[in-house]
Amino acid sequence: MATSDFDDDDVSFPKEQANTPHFGWDALANMSPAYFGMVMATGVVSMASHLSGMDTLARVLFLLNIAFYATLVVLTVLRIIHAPLRVVFDLTHHRRAPSFFTSVAGTSLLGIQFIEFAHRPDIAIALWVVAIVLWLGLTYSIFTALIIKTNKPTLDHGINGSWLLAVVATQSIAVLSALLTVDTGRPYRLEMNFFALSIWLWGGMLYIWMISLIFYRDVFFRFSPHDLAPPYWINMGAMAISTLAGALLIINAEHAPYLSSLLPFLKGFTVFYWATGMWWIPMLIVLELWCYVYKRFPVRYDPLYWGAVFPLGMYAASTQEMQRAMGFSFLDPIPRAFLYIALIAWAATFCGLARQLGHRARQTRQARRAD
Repeated sequence: MATSDFDDDDVSFPKEQANTPHFGWDALANMSPAYFGMVMATGVVSMASHLSGMDTLARVLFLLNIAFYATLVVLTVLRIIHAPLRVVFDLTHHRRAPSFFTSVAGTSLLGIQFIEFAHRPDIAIALWVVAIVLWLGLTYSIFTALIIKTNKPTLDHGINGSWLLAVVATQSIAVLSALLTVDTGRPYRLEMNFFALSIWLWGGMLYIWMISLIFYRDVFFRFSPHDLAPPYWINMGAMAISTLAGALLIINAEHAPYLSSLLPFLKGFTVFYWATGMWWIPMLIVLELWCYVYKRFPVRYDPLYWGAVFPLGMYAASTQEMQRAMGFSFLDPIPRAFLYIALIAWAATFCGLARQLGHRARQTRQARRAD
């Protein structure tokens, strides 16, 4: 599983980065761009815990997330400085490039936490600006590079569920924008709601484009356990965060007349997103059982597993908000059940990370003794 997002199907890694002599710098050069998924997962589990009344746990996860985000920002900057060719390689690689969108979603999720727990819309606005800048830069650099590059993989080797991280990043900005309108005065509240609505609709269109290709690849090309990478849960997670954004727009309609005129449309598409996400859950569970039980594929820690934790927590949070926005009290058992599952998944993935870091620390000590 650890190699699922590292396949060299079209280009070779830059040799000067692959042969870095020092173990620590080599690990930094090889750091997966998907690591901001840890911020995404922690942020959304914190949100879901808060919505379910577990405020102490939610705040602990918020403080942890600040530390995670700050650490990953520093490591990413060091990686760009130390291994720029490897970063460029990742940005132009069909399987690895979409993982960079975790930085956008992670930034937005942290901004949402600053609104919910610290009541600091000023910090949230700063993170909102950072998220938009990252989104614009990554969207137009990654997709331009993938379009114009000469050597390209076939569809079955070039696309997987991680491509939907572009949708998650887009919808995370829609969610943060919708929440920021509460603290935004006139006349900017109108513009902020319009921006949230527009980017929410664009995220839905992007999902339709991408899921069509992903579903076609899965059904008409050979599918092995190796292909069932953790980001396939983003098939559901992208719909869950789209549901959350839609629910917040419905709530905002009370103070935005033009959103009120769109209420039937907003409610219809929000339920459409939620139902699509629900359809994916049994399918993904069956595929996981086929992979890990029937095929006995080994389970090893991979940063991509954070992309599987995120959808579970997001489905809990989005269902809770949709229930509040539309009065669907009969959905009440779902958020709590998914929250518990997400907490177990988060704890298991965090333990996997801790174990891997401990293993690397031992390797580093052994390498220094050998020197």
